[in-house]
Amino acid sequence: MKKSLLGLIAFSLMSATAYAADIKPAIIYDLGGKFDKSFNEAAFNGAEKFKTESGIEYREFEIANDAQREQALRRFAGDGNNPIVMAGFSWGAALEKVAAEYPDTKFAIIDMVVEKPNVKSVVFKEQEGSYLVGVLAGLASKSKTVSFVGGMDIPLIHKFSCGYVGGAKSTGADVKVLEAFTGTTPDAWNDPVKGGEIAKSQIDQGSDVVYHAAGGTGVGVLQAAADAGKLGIGVDSNQNGLHPGKVLTSMLKRVDVAVYEAFKSAKDDTFKPGISVLGLKEDGVGFALDDNNKALITPEMMAAVEKAKADIIAGTVQVHDYMTDEACPY
Repeated sequence: MKKSLLGLIAFSLMSATAYAADIKPAIIYDLGGKFDKSFNEAAFNGAEKFKTESGIEYREFEIANDAQREQALRRFAGDGNNPIVMAGFSWGAALEKVAAEYPDTKFAIIDMVVEKPNVKSVVFKEQEGSYLVGVLAGLASKSKTVSFVGGMDIPLIHKFSCGYVGGAKSTGADVKVLEAFTGTTPDAWNDPVKGGEIAKSQIDQGSDVVYHAAGGTGVGVLQAAADAGKLGIGVDSNQNGLHPGKVLTSMLKRVDVAVYEAFKSAKDDTFKPGISVLGLKEDGVGFALDDNNKALITPEMMAAVEKAKADIIAGTVQVHDYMTDEACPY
């Protein structure tokens, strides 16, 4: 009996090890590199958390240009990586092709919907988190002029911008919001020099709080704001620590959670394809408060942003989604 029990335990351990070995997770980042301090780095942090907790290594790749997308994705799938997570909407076209070729491979894509039976699509209500940081910007601004610097000029980034405008203007009809985008090609995500130039131009026009949704370009935006003695607002990852006391807050987009959950659900055999939409209610977006910025947030500002958050979750305040009609009513 004792031998049988020991044998059963040994078999169970071997089975668990074998099952874990069947999980070969991989992540492919978008342009700008995994250490962009923003979107890609949030994805990297989610993968790292999974590795730390599970002990399972993951494979990763940083593309250098759009031409590498389909090739990289097909190579990972062909090598047996499963699940494969893609960070960024630009993976959509490549995934449409490759997911059909590898029906037994689990794929997850962030910021794009790909309707395939083996694909999990994770999208966010960026407008809700942007509304909250807009409220903080409007209340923090002394000039009553704030601004937004987007990366690539696409509907997704207008979604951030429109939510920010709504939040800022909710604090007073006299609040003015300047908007600009870095470019119309993928290079717009990795041009901190141009980001800094745009931010400086906005500051020259009176902006004293500058929010960016520009990937690696945003590093230049935050630097320009800090150099000018103004406030920046980070995005995706918590960027408060890049310039302590000079970053009002960061709009958190939990890309890290999306990556972590994709890996973990595949490991636990609970991976579900389909569309997952994460907003304030699901803790998919929010704003960052820590030792680097807490002195900048007054009790009145905190009360206002918490009320806005509660109202959005309750549905009494509905933040317009630019992508529904490509218009911003604020």
